[in-house]
Amino acid sequence: MRLSEKPNHLAALRAAFPATLPVLTGYACLGMAYGLLMEANGYGPLWSALMSAIGFGGSMQYVAITLLVTAFDPLQAFLLAIMVNARHIFYGLSMLDKYKGLGKVRPFLICVLSDETFSLVSTLEPPENMARKDFCFWISLLDYSYWIITTALGGLLGRFLTFDTTGLDFALTALFVVLFLEQWKKPENRPAGVIGLACAAVSLAVFGPNNMVIAAMVLILAVLLGGRKHLCI
Repeated sequence: MRLSEKPNHLAALRAAFPATLPVLTGYACLGMAYGLLMEANGYGPLWSALMSAIGFGGSMQYVAITLLVTAFDPLQAFLLAIMVNARHIFYGLSMLDKYKGLGKVRPFLICVLSDETFSLVSTLEPPENMARKDFCFWISLLDYSYWIITTALGGLLGRFLTFDTTGLDFALTALFVVLFLEQWKKPENRPAGVIGLACAAVSLAVFGPNNMVIAAMVLILAVLLGGRKHLCI
C-alpha cells in the first residue's frame, strides 16, 4: 500500500511546487525583511525561525517586534493579535467545504492557513486523478517552510549587513496589495473585493485609522452573512 502511495505524494509535490513559486518569491523579500528587523532589534535568526514556526502569523509577527522591545502589556497584546488576525475567521469560513473530509492532515492545513496559502488553495484545483488532500498538503507545507527558511536567512543576513531598516515593514502591505490584485483578476472574486473595500472605507470614516480594523471585519462578516441569508431565501 505504501509503495502505491509514494508516487502519488511525489506527483502532488511536483504539481504543488510550481504553484507556490510566486509565494516563495514574495517570502524571499517579506520573510527576509522580517528576519532583518528582528536582528536589528536584538533577536537573532534562531528567534526569527522559532517565531515563524510556532507563531506562524505573518503580519502579527511584524507587529510583535514592537511588543518585544517595549513594556509588555498582555491585554494590549491579546487585543492586537485578535485585531490583526481577525481576517482568518473569514478564511476558515470560506474553506469549510474545501477542507471537509481531508482526514488527519486537516488540523495541519488549518493551522498553517496563511494569506498566500489561502489564495492558492481557494482558487486552484488539483490535477485529474490527484487527491485534494495531497495537493493542499504540499502547498501548505511548502509555503510554511518558505516562511521559516526566509525569516531565518534574513536574520543571518542581518548579522553581516548594517543599514537603516526604516520602511522594510512596508513589504507586508505591498504583498497584500499584490494578493488583492491577483484575486481581482477573476470576475467571480470581485464582489467580495468591493465589499471589503467599501466596509474598510466606512470603518475608516467612522472609527478612524487606529480603530478601524476590528470594525471593518465585523462589518464585512455582517454583510457576507446577510447576503448569504438573502440568497438562501
